[in-house]
Amino acid sequence: MKQVYTFGNYLKNKFGCKVHKVGINISGFTCPNIDGTVAKGGCTFCENDSFSASTGETKELKGFYLNLNSKTNPNLNKQLEQLEAQFNAISKRQRQEYGAQKFLVYFQSFTNTYAPFETLKALYDKALSFNDVVGLSVGTRSDSITEETLDYLAHLNKEKEIWVEFGIQSVYDKTLEKINRGHNSQNVKEWILKSKEKGLNVCGHLIFGLPDESKEMMLETAKQAYEWGIDSVKYHPLYVVKKTALANDFIKGKFTPINEDDYLDVLVKAIRMKPANVSVQRVTAGIDDNSLLAPDWCRDKNLQIKKINMALKPFNLKY
Repeated sequence: MKQVYTFGNYLKNKFGCKVHKVGINISGFTCPNIDGTVAKGGCTFCENDSFSASTGETKELKGFYLNLNSKTNPNLNKQLEQLEAQFNAISKRQRQEYGAQKFLVYFQSFTNTYAPFETLKALYDKALSFNDVVGLSVGTRSDSITEETLDYLAHLNKEKEIWVEFGIQSVYDKTLEKINRGHNSQNVKEWILKSKEKGLNVCGHLIFGLPDESKEMMLETAKQAYEWGIDSVKYHPLYVVKKTALANDFIKGKFTPINEDDYLDVLVKAIRMKPANVSVQRVTAGIDDNSLLAPDWCRDKNLQIKKINMALKPFNLKY
């Protein structure tokens, strides 16, 4: 049985030890699709309140938001304190529970290049100063990153392991319009290619089960994402949570979530067509609390992984 090439495999091969991503949520970061710059309300599947900087280690700074045009940042020192407190607490747990030895600081929630350059530089530099940190992974949108920021990440990449994570979701503009994405597929392609030209590592996020997409469309998104040169991939099923526009459509019968068999079929085909050098960071997603409306199969991640492996087994593959 051949193991699917995972991001953990990649990091272990490169650094010779167990490397974990430390997810960080910093107050003040938002999204141009939420603050009205490109759209209002966020993507239809996004429950905006779920992106909170309050992780138990730090207190969220209420009513404070940055964007690319912010002239000042009165809370930079507090953001740096949040970063350090979260890293220390989470990395300590990862050492104790999983035997992690090195770390990638993952700027995770919202759009982590959507702030003035000096703020970003201070946060990135601070993260790289922590003990046993080998690099960064920066989650963002392709319409929210500047050449200046990309150039700085490329500069850091000369000494550290730097990743940029882009939400691709779909290569079909009609789909992106339906989910209120706020940019088109060409914009994503452009910034992924720019990132690759500058030598950066790119992870692409793909969502299977978007409104009115066939399995063929989902696989075409994966195919094009691979062709753009992504180095790693995260596969997500689209699930419905309360307090979202998608939830309203689901309740009205206007949206039917992807069923588990179809998701498994698309996922296995996407993995099998994946270039050998592209690592896999995620094969499914879900949430097990009362905010999940559908599909119910997204509640139990362990059961999902078991079924994914059963679907991969006929092809002599294991995740």
